[in-house]
Amino acid sequence: MVLVALRRHGDTAWTAEGRIQGRRDVPLSDSGRAALAAQALPPLCRGMRVVTSPLARCIETARLLGAPEAPSDPRLMEMHWGDWEGRVLSELREELGAAMRENEARGWEFRPANGETPREVWSRVRGWLAEVAEPTLAITHRGVIRAVLASATGWDMRGAPPAKLDWRAVHVFSLAPDGAPAVHELNVR
Repeated sequence: MVLVALRRHGDTAWTAEGRIQGRRDVPLSDSGRAALAAQALPPLCRGMRVVTSPLARCIETARLLGAPEAPSDPRLMEMHWGDWEGRVLSELREELGAAMRENEARGWEFRPANGETPREVWSRVRGWLAEVAEPTLAITHRGVIRAVLASATGWDMRGAPPAKLDWRAVHVFSLAPDGAPAVHELNVR
């Protein structure tokens, strides 16, 4: 059994504004940097190989958590939110009304305008998980973590997730030989 720990990047100005970041390369905010500087990785993650999404907010998070030379892998990038990047989700819900409710009810098949579905996120992340051969900490994004959680728990991505995730914590999964995840421990601080 190999463990993989997933940690979301630190906060950005868009995080504070509630904006969808997606693939936009939004840097960490000063408050995000300060929060990371005050945190240490949980003991479970010490000694793990570290890899990041290629977006700057993840690379900087890894650096601030003590892994300045961590390699990046594009399969760990955030879900592509297409035309909705930079928008606020509550405003999109108000603007799009019933069409947005219907789209969100599609679960794995939810698709932002000109964007990517959670199933497509899972497809690329699953390939990465299948290659993980040693305990690894990935600095990544909410969409990636949610896709792994959904696969591990059987959640269809409709309604509330099966567990409330602390986005400043580490979420640990054990991997089967084919990379299939199972929840090991969530919200590890």
